[in-house]
Parts: sequence; C-alpha cells; structure tokens
Amino acid sequence: MKQNLKRFVTSFAAFVACVCLLATGCNGKHYGEDGKPADDSITSTTNVRWLAAAGSTFIEPLIDRWDNDYTKAHELHINYLPVGSDGGIDRLRHGYGAFSVSDAPLGDDQLKGLPPIAQFPVTAGPVCIVYNLPGLKAPLRLSGKTLAGIYAGEILNWQDAAIAHDNPGAALPRTPILAVHRQDGSGTTSIFKNYLSAASPTWKSKVGQGLSIRWPKGVGADGSNGVLSMVQGNVGAIGYAELSYAKRDKMAVSLIQNRAGEFVEPTPASASLAVNAAIDVLAKDIRTPIVDPPATAKGAYPITGLSFILIPKDSKGLVGDQKALRDYIAYALSTGQDVAEELSYAKLPPPVQQQGQALLSQLTQNGQPLK
Repeated sequence: MKQNLKRFVTSFAAFVACVCLLATGCNGKHYGEDGKPADDSITSTTNVRWLAAAGSTFIEPLIDRWDNDYTKAHELHINYLPVGSDGGIDRLRHGYGAFSVSDAPLGDDQLKGLPPIAQFPVTAGPVCIVYNLPGLKAPLRLSGKTLAGIYAGEILNWQDAAIAHDNPGAALPRTPILAVHRQDGSGTTSIFKNYLSAASPTWKSKVGQGLSIRWPKGVGADGSNGVLSMVQGNVGAIGYAELSYAKRDKMAVSLIQNRAGEFVEPTPASASLAVNAAIDVLAKDIRTPIVDPPATAKGAYPITGLSFILIPKDSKGLVGDQKALRDYIAYALSTGQDVAEELSYAKLPPPVQQQGQALLSQLTQNGQPLK
C-alpha cells in the first residue's frame, strides 16, 4: 500500500474510533487540529485499544507487520506515523503519543528536562547506498573513505580515481555525481553519518554526526521516499535508505567495504553479523552505535544500525495503556523478531532481546508497578 494511502487509512481508523466514543459519551482520546495526537491512546467501544506512536521511517514496515499480526489475538492497534526520528523525539518531548521510535537513541544531554525515559532497540537493519547508473553492469563498490568523499563534495564525477580504485575494470560513466540526503531530522541519517565519521577522520572533524547537520554538498529530500524518488529521477544520483524501501522500489544498491576489506551486500544476514559483533559493547551501553564493526567480523555489513523504542517510564494516560504497551513490546522483542528477516531487518540476538525485556520492568502506570 502506498504511503499516503496508508496514512489516510490509519488516521481515518483513529477518527472513526473517536467518533464512536463521542457518540456514546465515553472518555475517548482525540487528535488536535494540528494533526498531532492530543493524547496517548484511543479506546473504541469495541474494546480495541488504540495507541498513537510516531517516529522512524526505518521501522515502519515492521511496525505495520507487528500491528497486523498482534491484533489477531489482542485488542490493540498501533496508529503509527512515520514522521522521522527527529519528529518522533519532538512529539515525545511534547507528550504526544504512547511511544516514539528513533534510529538514534537519546544521549544524556538530550534526556535533560524530560521525564524518565526507557529506551531500547527492537530491531536492526542495514542502511543501503542506492544509485542511478544505468550502464553499470556489476554492483557499485564503495569504501567508506570514498563514500565520505562523495558526500563531502570532494569527489564530483563517477570517473574519479577513488571510485575507479574501488571498481577495477568497471565502465564508469563520465557523469557528475548528485549526492542526495535527507533534509528532515532522520535516524537513518544518524546511522549513515555515524558510519562516515567512523570511516573517515576528515568527515568526523569537519562535518560530524547527528540527526540533523549542515551537509557540505548535495541536495535534500524529505523522508526515505523522497530520497529514493530523487535518485530514481536523476542519472548519476546516489542516496541512502533502508533496505526494505530499496527492495520495494527495485533500486540498485552498492556493496560497502568493511574493515575486513570485504565489499559486502546489505542483507539481514550481513546486518546480523554486525549486531552480533557489538554484543559486548551493547551490554555496557545499549545506546552504543554499531557501525563499522571490527575486522574480525567477517561478512558484516558496516552501515548497520538499531531502531529504539522510547517510552516515558510512567504513564498518566488511561488505566491499562501502559500494560498493553508493555505486553506489545514484549511480543516485539520475542515472537515479533521471527518476521524481521522476511521484511529485510536483522533479528536481534538473544542477549539484546533480554536487555530490552529487562528494561520493560521499569514501566509504571500513575506511579504504580504494572501487574
């Protein structure tokens, strides 16, 4: 289903639930005139509980699948809006929604001024480098240094010596490079720039990392769909997006060189190798970026990241909301992982799943432990 249609359907469903509540005099939740959830849940007269959430575009296909599967046995729907990680964090700051999803966890400075937040990964996946080079027969190969040079505006043509070095014998076109990036605050961007900072000291010192920064060169587009559309419409363009989106649009994806010297295809399996290589550091701080794994991680795809659910530890919403959310996330961290690879995500390794399950015990409702 196309993105606009999907957003209409979910918003309309939420609207219908609210109308039912108003008609029966129940204390239902509603959306404000600005389109933001005015509260953190919607409960219909059919006893189906609606929880509003927003954030990462990266995870949207998986959230949709979890919602479809989970609601078959549970009276709960997640009304998820893919507004980007920065948008999800902003809604969290303003108290909108039951939870947010970000591909960049909140650092200590970002947590200041917020109520206590529980944050933990629920999935992982590769960020793909997509390109539009119709005459190139073999997959494009790029090292981290070359990729950083492209996005820094230092490599301007597809016949540049650095690209030729990565692609010996390839018939590269004499075409200008159009580097496309997200212009919205994006966790996918954060994963990508974390990688560029790890792979290129020059990028790290001159540009840096984060959800939103000033790009040295290139053109911006809104959301993953905007990036893919821009790349598709311009020969010589290069961009980045989640694997599920790239596969949906049948985009060519680059092989990226890891520290072992291998040029690796982005797949659930190669992303899983990157996550597994980071288990020890994640045990110390679950927020640690997992990009650019060590050379010992053979076959690991280096531009891999985690998607984090962010939840206020204590809910002041309707009684039962926080428990319903806890049970839903417990499902996502266990049975829900079984569909990850089917949708081009990496299944979280058991130790990371267990870390998340342990953090769920921190959730309360109106200051009281959940039963």
